Amino acid sequence: MASKGPEDEHPSVTLFRQYLRIRTVQPKPDYGAAVAFLEERAHQLGLSCQKVEVAPGYVVTVLTWPGTNPALSSILLNSHTDVVPVFKEYWSHDPFEAFKDSEGLANPTDAFTVFYSERSVWWVRVTSTGRPGHGSRFVEDTAAEKLHKVVSSILAFREKERQRLQSNPHLKEGAVSSVNLTKLEGGVAYNVVPASMSAGFDFRIAPDVDLKAFEKQLHAWCQAAGEGVTLEFVQKWMDPRVTPIDDSDPWWSAFSRVFKDMNLTLEAKIFPATTDSRYLRAVGVPALGFSPMNRTPVLLHDHDERLHEAVFLRGIDIYTQLLPALASIPALPSDS
Repeated sequence: MASKGPEDEHPSVTLFRQYLRIRTVQPKPDYGAAVAFLEERAHQLGLSCQKVEVAPGYVVTVLTWPGTNPALSSILLNSHTDVVPVFKEYWSHDPFEAFKDSEGLANPTDAFTVFYSERSVWWVRVTSTGRPGHGSRFVEDTAAEKLHKVVSSILAFREKERQRLQSNPHLKEGAVSSVNLTKLEGGVAYNVVPASMSAGFDFRIAPDVDLKAFEKQLHAWCQAAGEGVTLEFVQKWMDPRVTPIDDSDPWWSAFSRVFKDMNLTLEAKIFPATTDSRYLRAVGVPALGFSPMNRTPVLLHDHDERLHEAVFLRGIDIYTQLLPALASIPALPSDS
């Protein structure tokens, strides 16, 4: 069987390859080139295009077109993966008082995954201070001993949550809390007992957890380890929200109906990490995280992250049905 040549490639695939060549990864992303790419493509299609700064340093591209469907007037694209439909009745006062379709994850099965909430991210640094001394002595009350107690308490919590996930087949990863020890700092020489040591943790806390009570538990673990053990938050999200996923909600009803009509399976889950959707949910904007990538291994930020051509093209077909369906939702009395 002859292999497919460049001249036989689907134009959407060619366009995608061109976009992928733009460096949009940290630590030095070229978002300017990504925006220029979107602008050029918009002009080729006869769409008006403008850049809008919606928060300090956060720029989106607004594409607007005249309409086969008058309800859908614009779409916001950032330079990563988010797609934000903006509907005409909202555009005059606030483009975000609508609905957001944000990034999702792949699904290795035939089903597609949609995320209606996400876990709260807490980055915590625990610092322990104690008596210094020479490495040859049995120094008492060291920073390392006390830090070890806190690390043990936190990792015991981690194991408890892991066991809870594994023992209940109805639970998914986003429905439990996770934590990983990601940084250890301290010491100046092999033969010197340090006066201070610290550990960094990445917590991802399930939406149903009482965050204030959990914070008290963290402080209690530090106090139980001994004097001179403190914690600080490098990042702390305290406003988890859940987008409704029942048919009484017009956005979910329209979203899920598309998949029923296309005879596709949809699985609703809590996103295990974080996306920009949390900022919009926090101000009352419903948001669903979705990427049309089924039959694809979850390789987020992993080596050889990839997407099969057929899955990519099928995703375009899904969006051509999904966006008009969302755009057809009439304005609700509360929206005005």
